[in-house]
Amino acid sequence: MLSLNKYIVLLVGSSLLLGASCGNDSSKATKQTNIQSKEFQDKLIEANKMYVKRESDEIDQYVKHRGWNMITTGTGLRYMIVTQGKGELAKPEQLAKVNYKVSLLDGTVCYTSEKNGPKEFMVGKDNVESGLHEGIQYMHVGDKAILILPSHLAHGLLGDDNKIPAKSSVMYELELLSLR
Repeated sequence: MLSLNKYIVLLVGSSLLLGASCGNDSSKATKQTNIQSKEFQDKLIEANKMYVKRESDEIDQYVKHRGWNMITTGTGLRYMIVTQGKGELAKPEQLAKVNYKVSLLDGTVCYTSEKNGPKEFMVGKDNVESGLHEGIQYMHVGDKAILILPSHLAHGLLGDDNKIPAKSSVMYELELLSLR
């Protein structure tokens, strides 16, 4: 069975070979290229769906192994409120202040507010993971929650060039301290 990376390299290589072997008729070549491009896009979409499904299954196994009862949103975010607060619910364009611990699913701790201090960000606006923007909106001031962000809601295909590798799911242990 081909790995996803080998599959993509094979698709790109095949596409280039097919494109190079086309005749001199530019209209025919353009039509052929468009068909190949559409087929290539369809194959990439299918490969991506397979990757997302595999990552989702891995996250589900992780959650099941820990016996957690997490809610899964339409985007693939998993969250669980561990401690209920009594404050207001977070909304877009509020400044949220949080304590956090960010870990990989293998337990590697990447970032913590214990080391770096609490983090502040504008809900729905600032440059933080899209999964964090989504997850914070399920929380009230005083809540403590666990969020698991699949890679497409975290740092995606590139990672963060520091501590989070490419295509990594991350877990946030999060406490919403305040909103303004």
